[in-house]
Amino acid sequence: MSTRLDTLQKTLEGALAGKVRTTVRALDEITITVGAADYLQVARILHEDPGLRFEQLVDLCGVDYSEYRNQPWDGPRYCVVSHLLSVTHNWRLRLKVFCPDDDLPAVASVHEVWASANWFEREAFDLFGIVFEGHVDLRRILTDYGFIGHPMRKDFPVSGHVEMRYDPEKKRVIYQPVTIEPREIVPRVVREDNYGGLH
Repeated sequence: MSTRLDTLQKTLEGALAGKVRTTVRALDEITITVGAADYLQVARILHEDPGLRFEQLVDLCGVDYSEYRNQPWDGPRYCVVSHLLSVTHNWRLRLKVFCPDDDLPAVASVHEVWASANWFEREAFDLFGIVFEGHVDLRRILTDYGFIGHPMRKDFPVSGHVEMRYDPEKKRVIYQPVTIEPREIVPRVVREDNYGGLH
């Protein structure tokens, strides 16, 4: 397997000369990180270069790196991670790009390179607030139209800000502030005497 990874890494280095910030090899996979300014160009090269031919975008998601691995994180907070597949060469690649601005996280959209990015980017926008510049239809996809905030950010409250319920008097759904008291729930295990045949 390492020979295939060696070939892929060498091909990546040749095709993306100077555009890759870091290359990590772990668990028989290669992960490359590129700068936001080079992201769209790198995506096109990965898709079109005959030596690479990553025809399929299998997944694209957002990541909030604040307190990464329960440690303070020194770097950009938001990242877009894409998983690519080359059917032609039968290899995979993980592509990462960090958003340069934590206050307004934004990177270029790659929906013109891979059509499947359309919904994936909408999901990352909805859940993390990452803006994909040049996206044709960037709007929420999982939360309600009037929803405020981005629920996958690590600073988003577990119970949310508002709750909705049907009001029979108004005959419509209404939103109101959350009325759930935050509490810690510790599971309690109750076992009968002689549980499992033990005495």
